[in-house]
Amino acid sequence: MDLDPNFHSGFVAIVGRPNVGKSTFLNRIIGQKIAIMSDKAQTTRNKIQGVYTDDDSQIVFLDTPGIHKPSNQLDDFMDKSAFSALKDIDAVLFMISATETRGAGDNFIINQLKKIDKPVYLIINKIDEINPNKLLEIMDTYKRALEWNEVFPISALQGNNVDELMTNLKDKLPVGPQYYPEDEVTDHPERFIVAELIREKILSLTRQEIPYSVAIDILSMKTKNNGNVDIQADILVDRPGQKGILIGKQGAMLKKIGTLARQDIEDLLGSKVYLKLWVKVQTGWRDNPSILKSLGYNKKENY
Repeated sequence: MDLDPNFHSGFVAIVGRPNVGKSTFLNRIIGQKIAIMSDKAQTTRNKIQGVYTDDDSQIVFLDTPGIHKPSNQLDDFMDKSAFSALKDIDAVLFMISATETRGAGDNFIINQLKKIDKPVYLIINKIDEINPNKLLEIMDTYKRALEWNEVFPISALQGNNVDELMTNLKDKLPVGPQYYPEDEVTDHPERFIVAELIREKILSLTRQEIPYSVAIDILSMKTKNNGNVDIQADILVDRPGQKGILIGKQGAMLKKIGTLARQDIEDLLGSKVYLKLWVKVQTGWRDNPSILKSLGYNKKENY
């Protein structure tokens, strides 16, 4: 099949420390929520593949988990998942937060990026949260660490310089095919996105250790004859005390989680949704290989 010489396509990985805004950036590019957003670290646990398509290009983005020091098997999976995204890609966006100083985590990622022979962009996110006079200082902190192909200060939240970044990226990608239909925005199944939307509400509504001790297991997801969708899911936690917090007084917290998640799920599916949630204690699930595999954290992935 002959390729259109004016059509550019490729695979682009987004890497960085936790909580630098990778998911916010991806959602802005794609135009809808496929990656959950939170102010807490370690929000993204799997590589989330988002597909951007316009008249003359298609870019497949891999939003990776924030890279951090592993403390359990789930953390180990997340780090390996992030670095596996650097295989067979056409460019890398290394995202940092303008509000955070360069640290050991950034240096660790930069050392990994030195090993790949692909264009690497430095993306300085959250510029809307700093004094503009500090930007040159931040750029100077990183400019000698690696020979960046491009440096873009952006605000993924407000959109500053995002269009300019996309134009540059499209121009640098090779001529290639359209890998996905133009209306497809992710390769993840609906069940995965539904689970992530439920987890996002828990992240936004709870504090302390709970956000890091929770997983969502979609038990069933069925479309009825009238087009409505019935969804049943378990919320897995480590300890009984966490179960009590998530249920709340007279079930108030669980009801709030369900209500907010249902609204986003209905927007995603375009259908009325009946969502039933249970909270289940599964002690040590983050170090249980069989549970991790059943939840989609597959250690057999080719890293």
